[in-house]
Amino acid sequence: MDKITEAVIEADPRLPIIRLTRDFAAAPDRLLRAHTDPALFTRWVGPDAMTTRIEHWDARTGGSWRYASVHDDAEYWFHGCFHEIRPDRIVQTFTYEGDADGVALETMWFDDLGGGRTRLRTQSLVDSFEGRDAWLRSGMETGVNEGYAKLERMLIDGTA
Repeated sequence: MDKITEAVIEADPRLPIIRLTRDFAAAPDRLLRAHTDPALFTRWVGPDAMTTRIEHWDARTGGSWRYASVHDDAEYWFHGCFHEIRPDRIVQTFTYEGDADGVALETMWFDDLGGGRTRLRTQSLVDSFEGRDAWLRSGMETGVNEGYAKLERMLIDGTA
């Protein structure tokens, strides 16, 4: 099985879905923790030029979250609900508050590849093909790849 070291981002041709796949050098439980522990999450999420400030974080089935990505004096707010957290997946909503009508339903699967490796698969169902294509044009791949590179380093050096 080939290792996927940079996120593969794909648009579904039939549905307004974005799929993302990336491998990590860590067991699924460590990757899950990095996505649910707010102290870890703020250290890796998003582009290198931004920092993350959490306003609210309740990582449990039925919980919710809200955070800001900050660059210079600009703040970009996001919020959502954790619909389900299990050892092998997270189901949540995701809303960029600059487009409050654009709610995505996201599912993240943590696939154990053995040998201390995990394949993260994410599916984001958005409200329309136009919304999906706007996400893809937004430069999201920079934030995804820079954020996941930070997470990979944290997993390798044992800080996550």
